[in-house]
Amino acid sequence: MQRILLVTVPRVLLGLIFLVSAVDGFWWLATGTTLIHPPTSERGVVFETALQNSGFLWPFVKVVNLAGGLSLLLNVAPAFGLALIAPVMAVIVLFHATINPQGLPVAAILVVLGLLLVWAYRDRYAAMFR
Repeated sequence: MQRILLVTVPRVLLGLIFLVSAVDGFWWLATGTTLIHPPTSERGVVFETALQNSGFLWPFVKVVNLAGGLSLLLNVAPAFGLALIAPVMAVIVLFHATINPQGLPVAAILVVLGLLLVWAYRDRYAAMFR
């Protein structure tokens, strides 16, 4: 039961969050609109628009979100999937801490879920720190 609460639930929730983010990003690429858009500050909109208009970074981030999210959801190399999305999570947290503070609750959820999974997969990351 403890493994389900501390590993499976965070893995599935984080996987779903990143899968939805990827689908929303690809929807924007196809239509120019988003399906889901949380409240964003004026500076946040400018930042997001710059990423989208770069022509390469937005699709790249969404591919990473898709690969990491599916890896976590399907439980196929989940430690690798978490490693893929960790830099994206860091940017999301910093974005909300500095540009869009109304999104801090979402950032906090990402931090908690990510830390639970890092702890659960710590043996798989240990070799990187030897």
